Amino acid sequence: MSYRLALFDFDGTLADSIDWFLGVFDQVADRFGYRRLAPGDRERLRSLDTRAILHDLGVPTWKLPLIARHVRELAARDIAQIHLFPGAAAMLAALDAGGVQVAIVSSNSEENVRRVLGPAAGHVLRFACGANLFGKEAKLRAVLRATRTEAGAALFVGDEARDVAAAGAVGVDSAAVAWGYADPDFLRALSPTLFFERMKDIAPRVIG
Repeated sequence: MSYRLALFDFDGTLADSIDWFLGVFDQVADRFGYRRLAPGDRERLRSLDTRAILHDLGVPTWKLPLIARHVRELAARDIAQIHLFPGAAAMLAALDAGGVQVAIVSSNSEENVRRVLGPAAGHVLRFACGANLFGKEAKLRAVLRATRTEAGAALFVGDEARDVAAAGAVGVDSAAVAWGYADPDFLRALSPTLFFERMKDIAPRVIG
């Protein structure tokens, strides 16, 4: 099946921000009063969904908007340390050239996303950014309305359980990637519509 609209999560899917995020994790934890990462946490937490991770770390849900805003500010400060995964720009260009509309649905800010994308931002039709941690469903629906796309003609590509869940809630197909924040085997167990091992596999499958 081909798709008319490809929606992408950003961090961990298009942008390789994992090492940067781990580098600021402890200072954010200290600021907002939840526990730092302990040895072994990085791999263990990759096999949990977002709510389970928050519970494990003791993150108060009422602080999530404050934490997200602070992390976006830190990302803006350190934006030169965050880069696209190899092949991401070429993949977006291929989708654009193949007649597929591209949108980005992210918890990050549009300014940060555009700065990391650089010239590749020209291949993106819609930016639905600044979503709260569990607010991607509303952003997905807004993009579908704005592009007048039926849910069945759209695919949401992400790297976390919440991305797969958001796609399912809205009725769009989901795709998980092997190179992001969550463990690939954990993501496969969630039964996304598609699973991508390599960036270069995305465009041919989406264009059909």
